[in-house]
Amino acid sequence: MARQVLVTGATGTLGRKLVGAATAAGHNVRAMSRRSHVGYTGVHWSQGDLLANTGVDAALEGVDVVVHCATQGTGDKDVTSTGNLITAARRAGVAHIVYVSIVGIDQIPMGYYKTKLRVEHALEASGVAHTVLRATQFHDLIKAIFSVQRFSPVLWTLRGVRFQPIDTRDVTTRLVELIDCEPAGRVADIGGPAVHTHAELARMYLAARGGRRPVVQMPLPGRLGAGIRTGANLVPDNPVGTIGFADYLAEIT
Repeated sequence: MARQVLVTGATGTLGRKLVGAATAAGHNVRAMSRRSHVGYTGVHWSQGDLLANTGVDAALEGVDVVVHCATQGTGDKDVTSTGNLITAARRAGVAHIVYVSIVGIDQIPMGYYKTKLRVEHALEASGVAHTVLRATQFHDLIKAIFSVQRFSPVLWTLRGVRFQPIDTRDVTTRLVELIDCEPAGRVADIGGPAVHTHAELARMYLAARGGRRPVVQMPLPGRLGAGIRTGANLVPDNPVGTIGFADYLAEIT
C-alpha cells in the first residue's frame, strides 16, 4: 500500500538512501531538509528546520508516516527537534513515527547515546504511535574512525572491543518494511552479518587499501570502556545484514 512518507534528515548518510528505497517501494516520499534542494525524480523536497521549528507543519501536511533520521549530536538539540516534530505530528494527525536509534544506548555511558535515549523516552511519553528501531554502527562510521588516522604511522584500535557494523542499505530495507507495519513501540534490534574485534576491522581496512601499517590496540578506560567491552553494542542473535565490512570496503575502494 502506497503511503505518504516524510523522511527527516533526508540529506544524511541514512536518509538519502532511505528516500530512494522508499520511493522504489512505491511510497510517495517527501524529503525534509533545512536547505532547499532540487528533488529526486518522484520525490518532493520540503524545506524545514526541526530545531528552529520552521516549515515543520507544512512538511507534515497529509503525511501518514514519518521516518525520523535527523540527528544533531549531543545536548538538547535532538530532544528539542524531536519535541517539535511530535507536536507538529499531533496537529497533522500523523499515524506513525519511525525512529532510528542505536543498539546499547541504555547501557553505554556516552553523551550521544544518552541523547538518543532521551529522544526514545520523549516518543514513549508522547502518546503518538511510533516504532523505535535500534541498529548497530554503520560501516561508514567504522571507516571514518580509521580514515581520520590516515597520517598516523600506526592504526590505533580499542582493545577488547567488538563491533557488528551494518550497511545503511540493510537498515533502509528494514525501515521500508516498518513503513508498511503498524506502530510497534520498540522492535527487535538489528546488526550486521558478523561480529569482529576492532583490530580485525582495522586489518580489513588496511587490506582493502593495500596498507601495511601496524595495528596497535589500546585500552579504553572508565565506565565507557567497561560498557562497550560488555558487548552491549552488539546483537549477535539478530544479524540481519547482508553486506559485511569487507564487502563495503571493496565497493568504495
